[in-house]
Amino acid sequence: MQFATRLDNVETSAIRELFKLLGTPGIISFAGGFPDSAMFDVEGLKEASAKALAEEPGGALQYGATEGYDPLRAQLSAFMKTKGVEVDPSGLIVTTGSQQALDLLGKTLISPGDKVIVEGPTFLATIQCFRLYGAELISAPIDANGVKTDELEKLIAEHKPKFVYLIPTFGNPSGAMLSLQRRKKVLELAVKYQTLIVEDDPYGDLYFGEAPPPSIMALTKDVPGSRDLVAHCGSLSKVLSPGLRIGWMIAPAALLAKATMCKQFSDAHTSTFSQATAAQYLKSGRMPATLANVRKVYGERAATMGAALKRELGDAIAFEQPGGGLFFWARLTGANGKLADANVFAKKAIEKLVAFVPGAPFFAANPDVSTLRLSFATANVEKIEEGIARLGQAL
Repeated sequence: MQFATRLDNVETSAIRELFKLLGTPGIISFAGGFPDSAMFDVEGLKEASAKALAEEPGGALQYGATEGYDPLRAQLSAFMKTKGVEVDPSGLIVTTGSQQALDLLGKTLISPGDKVIVEGPTFLATIQCFRLYGAELISAPIDANGVKTDELEKLIAEHKPKFVYLIPTFGNPSGAMLSLQRRKKVLELAVKYQTLIVEDDPYGDLYFGEAPPPSIMALTKDVPGSRDLVAHCGSLSKVLSPGLRIGWMIAPAALLAKATMCKQFSDAHTSTFSQATAAQYLKSGRMPATLANVRKVYGERAATMGAALKRELGDAIAFEQPGGGLFFWARLTGANGKLADANVFAKKAIEKLVAFVPGAPFFAANPDVSTLRLSFATANVEKIEEGIARLGQAL
């Protein structure tokens, strides 16, 4: 069978391949990027779905507009306003998870050979998605404060990319948070070079202490001429339920129109029942309490994991304590003759019945084999303590 040549440069997700090893009884997994299902507000979602069927069964069960279910668009507009973004409901489209928003950006913007700047490291599915459409990915270096804007400017000036893709708040896999100063600098670069910035923000509400700086989209009001140079992708997957598959994209009108056209070809519209349920849930006012709960639980787990890593692995591992999100990003130092290759370490960890994801696949270029990603989301405090102790034994 002859497959499309666009598949030649795309590999199966290393994470999904790893999941095949996770069925072993007794294994403790820090590999996935899933929220904890115990955090789902099941009662609230039951009430929301019942109201959706009771109040507008036709809207919830019938075909709908490709742009999205109007009551949900209105609720998402209000939700974004609480985060400092003024957007009319007509200024966003509902997508089947924020993953579809990224796919629509690939379809509408990328021609084979186009250059796209991403962070190094960045979300693995983004690398795969953009490469599928023929992009040449340019990797911008990051630190604990997010993308290094001086380096980013050099790359923009040299490569003149179609767009720049960033996860500025508790990024996957880095856990990094782009500083306020750098966020404003990114917008200044967008205006200076007339370059589109794509802001992916699925984790911004999952902070453990002080709230993060305003989103890049929220800050456009402070940088003249920048609003039409930013596309913002949001999601309810990490804060409410990934099973709903509700995401959204805010973008310039011309880009939204093209994205809507491409969405018509792929799925006609996001599930109207999911949209109606999400609309009722947001309308109910339960979201603040849900967010407070997940922030508390994930914050405790992150603190536990950080302390355990220091205790069990010591100077053999280096990391920044995340202030939110779902992930630790760490680097093996090789201190005292210990392992420095995360791929080898992952295999030894599996033998000790604990799993994590090696970091190399998250780099679009120049992979760092000493890096690894650990998720604290789905393991309770006791499992985290035990799992990190096993990692210490494996190392």
